[in-house]
Amino acid sequence: MTYKIVFENNHFIVVDKSPNVLSVPSRQGFKDNRPCLGILLEVDLNKKIFPVHRLDYEVQGLILFAFTPEAHKAGNAWFEKKSIIKTYSALTQSLKTGPTEFNCEEELVWKCKLLRGKKRAYEADHGKESLTKARLIRFDNDGIFHWELEPITGRSHQLRYELFRHHHPILGDSLYGSSGVFQQEGIALRAFKIDFSKIEEREKFNLPEIIISESL
Repeated sequence: MTYKIVFENNHFIVVDKSPNVLSVPSRQGFKDNRPCLGILLEVDLNKKIFPVHRLDYEVQGLILFAFTPEAHKAGNAWFEKKSIIKTYSALTQSLKTGPTEFNCEEELVWKCKLLRGKKRAYEADHGKESLTKARLIRFDNDGIFHWELEPITGRSHQLRYELFRHHHPILGDSLYGSSGVFQQEGIALRAFKIDFSKIEEREKFNLPEIIISESL
């Protein structure tokens, strides 16, 4: 199964995307044989949809699409104004030996300037500001760290790079230095909550305050 519908009305649809599925067509178009959520939805629903945001191919979880140009325009504005809050869960390993430098439940704010290369994101003085809120939820005896992350900005690979930068690569994310094994497909990063409560037009578009699914 490549997706599961979590919420739907006349304006928007929220779908739980499986890992190793494209959100929208890649630059290669139909030459890319990987499954694409946007195309599958249009075929299955027999209607036009508009992507409001994206998840990386390897990432699983909640993603929002619009059904109308008006809803699409509104959704884009909400993300630009940072009115929508997305929360991710992640499982990581630590590349440092000894006690962890992070305290559980402490809210961390990570800032850097990011650019996207051909494959990876990297820091540069002329990069775009990246801002992330992070909390370490717990760490297990087997060396697995459980995180909740809120990307305030929407830079490409933002969460993957930040955890790598802080010596905590996401399980399965070999692109960013992980040698740890994730027992599922893709990488251990999941978008599990979308918070619409700050949106002034929420009632106009019949959106709930929060949509939440299982975390990792």
